[in-house]
This record gives sequence, C-alpha cells and structure tokens, in this order.
Amino acid sequence: MQELLIERRSVAYFSMEIGIDEKIHTYSGGLGILAGDTIRSAADLKVPMIAVTLLYRKGYFHQRLGEDGWQHEEPAPWAVEEFMQEMGPRVKVTVHDRTVHLRAWKYEVRGITGFSVPVIFLDADLPENSEWDRTLTDYLYGGDDYYRLCQELLLGVGGIRMLRQLGYTDVRSFHMNEGHAALLTMELLDEEAKSAGRERLMEEDRKAVQGKCVFTTHTIVPAGHDKFPMEMARMIIGQRDDFFNLEGVLHDGHTLNMTRLALNLSRYVNGVAKRHGEASRQLFTGYSINSITNGVHAATWISEPFRQLYDKYIPMWQKDNFSLRYALNIPKTEVWDAHMQAKRKLLDFVREQTGTVLDENVLTIGFARRAATYKRGDLLFQDLERLKGIASGAGRFQVIYAGKAHPRDQGGKELIQRIFRAKDVLAADIKIVYLEDYSMKLGAMITAGVDIWLNTPEPPMEASGTSGMKASLNGVPNLSVLDGWWIEGHIEGLTGWAIGNGLPENPQDRNHSRDAASLYDKLERTVLPLYYQDRERFIDVMRYSIAINGSFFNTHRMMQEYVLNAYFSC
Repeated sequence: MQELLIERRSVAYFSMEIGIDEKIHTYSGGLGILAGDTIRSAADLKVPMIAVTLLYRKGYFHQRLGEDGWQHEEPAPWAVEEFMQEMGPRVKVTVHDRTVHLRAWKYEVRGITGFSVPVIFLDADLPENSEWDRTLTDYLYGGDDYYRLCQELLLGVGGIRMLRQLGYTDVRSFHMNEGHAALLTMELLDEEAKSAGRERLMEEDRKAVQGKCVFTTHTIVPAGHDKFPMEMARMIIGQRDDFFNLEGVLHDGHTLNMTRLALNLSRYVNGVAKRHGEASRQLFTGYSINSITNGVHAATWISEPFRQLYDKYIPMWQKDNFSLRYALNIPKTEVWDAHMQAKRKLLDFVREQTGTVLDENVLTIGFARRAATYKRGDLLFQDLERLKGIASGAGRFQVIYAGKAHPRDQGGKELIQRIFRAKDVLAADIKIVYLEDYSMKLGAMITAGVDIWLNTPEPPMEASGTSGMKASLNGVPNLSVLDGWWIEGHIEGLTGWAIGNGLPENPQDRNHSRDAASLYDKLERTVLPLYYQDRERFIDVMRYSIAINGSFFNTHRMMQEYVLNAYFSC
C-alpha cells in the first residue's frame, strides 16, 4: 500500500457523490456526473487538484420497474478492490461520542496529456468500528437525517484529516461541491486555532478559513439544501459552543443549515448557470453569489461515430473543445451518417431490453433524467388526444424515457407510473418506451441516439441541467423550456427550440397546460415538418448545436473559469 501521495495539489474538491466510472456505483445523478466530468477536465488541463468523497459499497440502487411502472430498488454492490488502491493512513472522527475509523482508497483519473487527478474515497467498513458505524459508507443518500449528518461529518472532517495524513498540507482552495461537505470548515477552523496555540475559535480563524474555501450551490429546490435540528447537530458533532456560537458561521441558533454554513465560510460562491446565480442571490440575500455555467466532459459523452468524425475534421477537439465551432465545416451527409449510426445502436438496445421495435426513420424524442416532479417528465402527456392528432397529421414520432426516482420520493415514483399509463393509452398511435436502471452508459447512448432532446422543468427550478449539453455535442437539437443553461444556449431555430417564454411564475399561478400547448405547437408546426420535409435544414440545426453549444457548454471551459475566478484569484 502506498503510504503517501506526495504530488503537490493546490485544489481539494469535495463532493458527496462522484460519477467517475460506470461500474463504480458512487453517484446518483447530475451532481455526481458533474463532479466526475469536473475531475476529468482538471486532469486534461493539468489543474493541480485532488478530490475527496465517500465510498458507497452498496451504491445508490438498481432500478427495476414493474408492469405498472412502479419502481423497485435493489442494492448495487461493486468490487472496490478491482478499481482502487487501498492507502495506508487511517484517521478518526468522533461521531455522537463514538470513534469512527476511516481508511482511504485511491482512484486515478488520467487526462489526455497523462496528468492525473487522484480521487480519495473514504471508507468506514473497518473491524475497529461498530457494526452500525461500518455501514456509514454503505449507501449514497440512504437512511434518515441522523445517518445523513453522520456521513457529512465523515466527509468534511474526515476528508480534511485524511488529506493531511496523505501529506497534503499546502492546499490553497477547498471547493465544496454543494453543502454536504460544509463541515470541512469546522476542521479548518480547528486547524487555524491550533496553529495559533489557542483552544477556542476566534474571529481571525473564521476570516482565515473563509479565505480558503470555494462553494458551488446547485439548486434552489428546498429539498436540495440539507438542514438539521441543532439538537441533532450537537448530539452528533459534539457540544462545540465555540463553533456553533462563532459569529458569522451559522444562520440562526436553531438549525444547522449546510448551505448557509458554506455560504458564510467561503470567499467565492457561485451558482451553476446565469439564471441560477440570479435566483440564488434572491434566495440567499446578502451574499455575493457569482455564476459559472456547468458543462460536460466532451470526450466522455461524444459517441464513437462522432468521435471519429471530429478526429477527421477537427483533430484538436479533445485538447481544445472550443475548436468544435468548426463543426459547421463538416459535410452534412457525414454528420447525418454519424447520427444514424448512434441512433441504430440505441434502437438495437431498446429492442434487446424491452422487445419494442422502434423505426429508425421515425423522429425519436429523448427524455432521460432523475424522475422528480419539478422536472415534469409527463408534461408531454397533458393532452393525449392532441398528441394523437399531431402524430397522425404532422408526422410520426416515438419517445424514449429513462430515469430513477429517489427511493423516498413518492411523487417521483408516481410520475413514472403516469408515463407508463400514457404509454399504454397511446400504444396504437405513438410508441413509447421507458428504459429501467438509468446509468452513465445508458445516458450516453440516449443523448447521442435520439433526434430531439426534450426538457420540461418548471422555471426557475432547473439550476443548470447537463443532459441537453451532451445531446448538443452529438448534434442532437434541444426542444426545451427556457430555464437553466438553455437560456444561454438557445437560439431559436438555430440550436433548437424553446417551450414557453421561460418566465418564472408564482407557484400558485402556474399553469402547466400553457407549457404543454407550447410544446405541442413547436412539435407540430416546426420540429416535425423540418425533420420530414427539410432534412438539409434540420442537419444545419444539428451542426449549429455542436458548433455553438458543444464548443462552449463543456467542463474544459467551466474548469478554466473556476481556475481564473475561484481557485487562484485571491
């Protein structure tokens, strides 16, 4: 076992979940996938980063769907030793008056130039721990609030201690990817006080820690911001009056709000799209919140046919994603041929998994993301008779769905069932499939293989969204609500089409049928006629999707913004 990692690292990136490999089940969705793409681009661009997360031995979950569409969850264990190297150092964290021992596993993410970013996975499954404590790193987002806060204490405090044990003493920026890791600030505060020879925290410690931390907030959905009763926080963390009462640390004296904690102790804070930054400033008044729009790692999400096409016409695309703007020079016939190869691969997979035969000559719409009510996966089915009329008049189309609901999200599970019911009602007119067990591999296949990417969130609830970015990189135009990143990437009729006007409404006044009507109009009067009657122009939209959106909405550009504005700006 390697005792120390001796490479100098200036940035420590903390994330509750990281999607770094299809077979490593340490992610659930967008947050984890973004983290993985961020690390890949850091490796490509030689950013001196090290990443820290927890090791979830039983994963998130495998999704199984019944005939009625009801979701069933199964454990998703994986063989840690096949992918990672165990490190030598051990650290201890006090959790509810118990000592929890942690070890670390290392996974190396290697960039296109050979530079690598180590990812440290913290593991509590050790014989020194009690039987229950050994399960603290079993499940991602599992258990209750007590379990969750214990995990977040291990990630924040245990993560800092492990970095120190591994020899990382000169980290300049600690980047908290969401508030789950915010308790790392407590450990940094303790380090500052100890270095000054003091037993209690002081104002100068707060200022010093604030100068070291960067925080990215990802959502304005209330459930996305972890809050714990102060009684529970004191029970699990300890009676740390010097921490809990330090001015400028907590928002109030009744709740440990992880987002507020991170906001209060960070020198740089950002949302994940321009609209999201604006919404976050309204939600968290009094804070300086910037915006860095998310991206995706181009080389990870581009299908093999398009990879070959880009290698042929834009040989520098992997090192310089911005060079994808030259996609306008790729012959239309070759763009279409590459797309059809990706489409056939997807339709073959659908046939193998479901027995449903989809026609490669029929316009295929894709919708794949976490099944949450605010994402409105069933908006397409607001008016089934109208939908039948469009299919029989403007042109045939078929739809491919995928996405998991959180195990405790009853509304998300019921949403999947509504899609299943619509699928049955429309069976004679429109073919619809719902692919179970959404994963990185399946996501890449769908975003590359459909003809149109559909996204229908309730404005302004979509913080950024990245699935549509993956589609753009593969020449798939977006048909989406003007929210999140699409406000920035949308040029009507050039990179795709807008649903609705994008203006947020008061929740009590929200009328979903208005967005549904806009969706139907765009599909019937614009998208289907263009696809079937003017293929040349449709391919133009495909090429502009790559040239305008693919060249910009990637994690290479995003990482450059973090380097310039957040990591080394102070």
